[in-house]
Amino acid sequence: MNTLSTVSAALFLATGLAVSASPVFAAPETYTLDSTHTFPRFSYSHFGLSTQLSRFNKTTGTIVIDKAAKTAKVDILIDTTSVDTGFATFDEHIQGPDFLDTAKYPTATFKSNKVRFEGDKPVALEGDLTIKGITKPVTLSITSFTNMPHPMLKKDAIGANAQVVIKRSEFNAGKYAPNVGDEVTIDIAVEAVKN
Repeated sequence: MNTLSTVSAALFLATGLAVSASPVFAAPETYTLDSTHTFPRFSYSHFGLSTQLSRFNKTTGTIVIDKAAKTAKVDILIDTTSVDTGFATFDEHIQGPDFLDTAKYPTATFKSNKVRFEGDKPVALEGDLTIKGITKPVTLSITSFTNMPHPMLKKDAIGANAQVVIKRSEFNAGKYAPNVGDEVTIDIAVEAVKN
């Protein structure tokens, strides 16, 4: 083997080793919320008689996640005019000025600024919740998280449930508290599909 061939072989081998030893960096991936399977629900004590559960029917948003770097960003927009208590009169009441005041504030938002991971799974979302134009920092506990191919859409998908307890009086929606509970549990079921 001549000198040129020997040098070429050495360079090829060195390059191959360098490539194989380089870490693989994943890029952030964007997922769009599936509005037909994403529902923020809220529950509260009604005079101590029962815990009432309602939901919002229209929610949009995105999740951007980098699995290798263990970072993520979540943006959620809730159409508060889509509140569903199961009774039209209550829907109108909750949309009124004493509660959500949807004529002035037709949306609520959550924007994350930090995600905590345990291993490969996110376990908490820290961010800003805005209701009635009032923004407060909150931490949502992620109670379940799955990342898998969607069996129907044949695309990568994310599913999760997250929960936080807020005081509605802190968002200027405290009418009838404490008889109607001031503490409200928000539980959001999320499904999102990769773009």
